[in-house]
Amino acid sequence: MTKPLAISPVQWDQALGLARQSCARIFRDGGSPADAARAFGLEGAPDWDNAIKGIASSLCHGTR
Repeated sequence: MTKPLAISPVQWDQALGLARQSCARIFRDGGSPADAARAFGLEGAPDWDNAIKGIASSLCHGTR
């Protein structure tokens, strides 16, 4: 995944790690990418990659 330009590399790596971990737990419990996105107050995501990127971006920008 490509890091957005306006975000520090360390912050992006940390946010990606947290997003991946959260998505893995939701997947393990039978959830979908849309469920993962909604858990973070985002619109549904069509696949896991988009869910992870959207969650990481929201963590970096403080939107929820």
